[in-house]
Amino acid sequence: MSLKKKIQNLIKSFIRYIFKLFYGKIRIRKYYRDNEVITKIVKINKTINTIFKIKNGRIYTDYVQHLAVIHKNNLINKACYQLKDSSVISARKNFVILNGTPRIKKKIHGKVLSLVNGASGNENYFHWLYDILPRLVIFEKLYKLNILDYLYLPELKNFQIETLRLFNFDNIKFINSKKYRHIVCDELFVTTHPWHKYGNILNNGKNIPKWIFEEIYKKLIRHKKKFKCNKKIFIDRRDSKYNHCQIINDKILKKFLIKKGFSIYKVGELDLFKQIFLFNNAKIIIGAHGAAFANLIFCKKGTKVIEIFPKNHPNLVFKKISKFKNLNYTSIRSKTINEKNNLDGDIFVELKDLITKINF
Repeated sequence: MSLKKKIQNLIKSFIRYIFKLFYGKIRIRKYYRDNEVITKIVKINKTINTIFKIKNGRIYTDYVQHLAVIHKNNLINKACYQLKDSSVISARKNFVILNGTPRIKKKIHGKVLSLVNGASGNENYFHWLYDILPRLVIFEKLYKLNILDYLYLPELKNFQIETLRLFNFDNIKFINSKKYRHIVCDELFVTTHPWHKYGNILNNGKNIPKWIFEEIYKKLIRHKKKFKCNKKIFIDRRDSKYNHCQIINDKILKKFLIKKGFSIYKVGELDLFKQIFLFNNAKIIIGAHGAAFANLIFCKKGTKVIEIFPKNHPNLVFKKISKFKNLNYTSIRSKTINEKNNLDGDIFVELKDLITKINF
């Protein structure tokens, strides 16, 4: 370890020590008998969800992998969310147990609903639809949204603002969890994660309960925005800032597909309601695994879907959505390539494999 890094770590440790002195050490307790922490069960289509209502509740988030929900310096373990290598780990390993809450605490007067779990939902369209919005649905099963004064959530992108408008919020304000990572509220509401309660998030995508698909479809489909678009679409992921799930030889595929009557779409450049219409209108959809496929929930029965994966990629969530919607789903697995030495992506598609799947 370099001297510079050692100095940085010492400074971090000192800061955390000071904050521990100021805010106190965080403990974990399995049971809560305090009448200021009220736990309520919400059952949706046989799936159990929990809402916590906490007077003087605190939240600390590292904005990446850990969310701590705290009352009187006790960690409410079932309300927390912590990841390591994309897998849920014990609340005993939550960041705050060892490090405390090393951020200045922001006092919020009013009722706050937290929609935060790590960075999920900040920029990723899939996590917004299937992690964050279901929390609002869970909350609505017991409470009126107009009792809230604030939503606590990451920086809002346009598609997130568009969806939140559909929940008919009146005079509600937003607290940016990136700016305020440590807050204390007069009254805090937190739900358990709608589906990722154990194991690796990629493997658990196939376990998303059907009620989430039903509720998201019902909430959004009627707002689709018609525009002139093709029924044969290829999803171009080159607008993504990430290198994974990129097709190295996509130029060859695009050239071939255009000749076959397809149009190329960078779905992230469309507004939310045009995305919904694009997928609802499609007859055949081809593309690499990515957040755009979250829109499969809006497809009509029988739509042909060809999802292209890197070799050994474990996430089968879009296969599950396709089964739920009765879509004609198939997939292509890339051959093994040297990902570390390739800056253009981690997928190579043999044209003959694509032709076979399309069945021209």
